[in-house]
Amino acid sequence: MRSRGRLWVVAGLAVYALAVVAVLVLPVPYAGIVRGIGQALTSTGISGFGTGWIEFVANVLMFAPLGFFLTLLFRHPLVGTVVALVLSVTAEVVQIVIPSRQPSLRDIVANVFGAALGAFLAWLIVLRRRKRRT
Repeated sequence: MRSRGRLWVVAGLAVYALAVVAVLVLPVPYAGIVRGIGQALTSTGISGFGTGWIEFVANVLMFAPLGFFLTLLFRHPLVGTVVALVLSVTAEVVQIVIPSRQPSLRDIVANVFGAALGAFLAWLIVLRRRKRRT
């Protein structure tokens, strides 16, 4: 990857990291947000999505950029997925000591799935670029 492209990827990763830290640190009652999304979905006729599914999708969406950027940076889709696994397990272990948080295996699965999805999308981009060059 050219240095200019690498710079954009690193900048994107930094912005992503700041956004995730803000989401994790800000004193926002996420349960209320999740309930609100559930009620909005129900009011539009979309039913069957409990708060667990909404949180699952949110975790997938939150970790997809991590897999995407790390795959572009390191040129290998497994890197972002493994880093997401390590970060996710670490975050869930830390939640054991935080009274208001509950560790969850489902969160780990969602996080890794999101990172793998982002890594796959980035891999497709890298693969297409390689095919164009040959």
